[in-house]
Formats: sequence, C-alpha cells, structure tokens
Amino acid sequence: MNIEQLQLKNYRNYEMLDISFNDRLNVIIGENAQGKTNLMEAIYVLAFSKSHRTPREKELVQWEREYAKIEGRITKRNQTIPLEVMLSAKGKKAKLNRVEQRKLSNYIGALNVVMFAPEHLSLVKGPPQTRRRFIDMELGQIQPTYIYHLGQYQKVLKQRNHLLKQLQRRQIQDKTMLAVLTDQLIQHASLLLERRFVFLDLLRQWTTPVHHSISHGTERLEIRYAPTIEVSESANKEKIESMYTTKFHELQKKEIERGTTLIGPHRDDMTFYVNRKNVQTYGSQGQQRTVALSVKLAEIDLIQSEVGEYPVLLLDDVLSELDDQRQSHLLDTIKGKVQTFVSTTNINGIHHETLREAQLFRVENGTVDT
Repeated sequence: MNIEQLQLKNYRNYEMLDISFNDRLNVIIGENAQGKTNLMEAIYVLAFSKSHRTPREKELVQWEREYAKIEGRITKRNQTIPLEVMLSAKGKKAKLNRVEQRKLSNYIGALNVVMFAPEHLSLVKGPPQTRRRFIDMELGQIQPTYIYHLGQYQKVLKQRNHLLKQLQRRQIQDKTMLAVLTDQLIQHASLLLERRFVFLDLLRQWTTPVHHSISHGTERLEIRYAPTIEVSESANKEKIESMYTTKFHELQKKEIERGTTLIGPHRDDMTFYVNRKNVQTYGSQGQQRTVALSVKLAEIDLIQSEVGEYPVLLLDDVLSELDDQRQSHLLDTIKGKVQTFVSTTNINGIHHETLREAQLFRVENGTVDT
C-alpha cells in the first residue's frame, strides 16, 4: 500500500499543492512553522477523516476560505484508488473511489496509516485517554465497523450523562429512561470491550518480540488491559454484558449523585510492565521510549497481518527525539517494506543508509520543492 499522489486545496498554510511521492522513503525538510507537519497531518486526515492534532476541523481550513480539500491517489492490492476528504462549515464529506460514503466506517481502512510523532512518546507516560485513543484508532483501521460502534457508544454515553445530570439536580424523578439508556450503553460497551481484548492480544504477539530485540534481550514487556469491571479477557460478549449489568445496578445511586457514568470503555486504560515493573510509574525515560517505539513498530506488522498489506508510516519530527540505537532500529525495521514519510528540520543528524534511497522535499511557507 502506498500513496502515489496528494493534492491539497485551502488546507492550513497550503493554498494549492499537487505532489507525487516515492514508493519507499520520502523526507520532508523545513524549518519549524513552514508546513512540514501540516503535510503529514493531511495524509493522516486522508486516512482517518480527522486530525491527530485538533478536534476542531475549522482549524484545518485556510483562513477566510469556505472549505479545505484533500485528495489522494493510493495503490492497494495492485489497484489505484482515489480518496477525497472535504471539510467545511457544513460538515465533512469523504469519498472512496469518487463515491461519497455516508458512514465513515465505510471509508476508514481504505488507507492504513501508522503515525509516530513526539507526542506518541507519551503513550506510556501520558494520560489514559492517550492510550484509549491509540486503541480506538488502530483497532478502527483493521475493523472499520468498530468505529461505527464506538460512535454509537459515545452518542448514548452523552445522552446518559445528560440524564444523570438532570436526575442529580432533581429536574426529573422518573428513572425509566435511565434504564433504557443503560441497556443500550451496555450493548455497545460489551462489544467494544470484547474487540479491545482481541486487539490487545494481537498487539502483545507483535510487540513483545520487537521490544525484546530493541532491549537486546534484557527486558520482557507485558501489556495489560485495565477495564472498569472485573472481567477476564477470555470472557465472551454475553459474560461482559452480565458483568456490566450487575455493576451498573450497584453504581446507580453513586452515578446519580455524581451526575456522570462511572464505568465503561471510556474510562478503561492499558498498562505496560517491563520485567514485571510498571513502566508508567517506575520506568526510566529510555524504557518508556523503548516501549512506545516497540508498540509503533509492532503496529506495522499487526496491520499487515490483518489486512494483507503494510500501512504507510508517518514519522513526524520524531527521529531527532530518538537516540542512535533506537533510530537505527526503527530505520532498519522499515527498510524496503513500508512507504515512509519522514519530516525533519535537517538530515545531518540521521546517519543511515536508508536515506540514500530517499526522495527529498523542501518545505518553505506552504510551498514544496523537490
């Protein structure tokens, strides 16, 4: 899988851009605030129809313009597929093969992307929502219907929290609607949790050997899922539903007192252990970065194993954040098998034979020269 061509119109600081790429390594060079990350972000948006940097889509549209458009031509399973995402005040439109997709779950997964940026180094040390977002985005790539169920869960959760607030303030007394929304939430929550368990098992299979290699065999990585209910990862959907039903019944009074939903996938977490020690709490910065790098490298092979092709890899200003050993391991791993985009202020500090095969692009004030 690779991106042959990318076209931008009114996207951030790009008024117009039409660019073709190397099918192996593309290095985007430029000073800060010139548009390197905007270009990387555009590829991410083309894949997911949303930014990894901001939830406010109007920020992606150039100032005083009515819309922004991203078009891409990708090669997948020896077929050429056009993709398009348009963003405006009226909403978002995503086209696959020039046909608008009413459900984003029918669009996401057409282009598989793994992004590794400096903020992803906080995957281990950062807040739980960072890890939940990681799970949701990566799982959504290999099972697009997961995105649909996640959206339904979030919709019901919002309604339920609003109702709990009303009950808390005694604006209403009848709890009939709460029971209805709780049942709906349990249905979606059980499916999400079941699929997350399966995904975490796959992630372990691919991450453990990568981490073992980077640490030269001195460390053993464990990834554990931390749900808000006491349930085994081997439990089926029916068992998970039963556990949620019992727990929600126990917590109803407390949830009304607090005016919010206290359990569910939106409050779960994922923890990392190296040699049986919690890396979030006791690991060094080097260990935390090794875990983050291992997870990102494992994503590449995990996606390939599930969809049959390697994803596109985006390395946004991250190489300078890695020491020589981790940098070399990363570049050795991707060499020759993954179309890769690297953004950097300069390549002087990157010493690797892979760069000899790269196509260089220089970005300055929203223009790109080869």
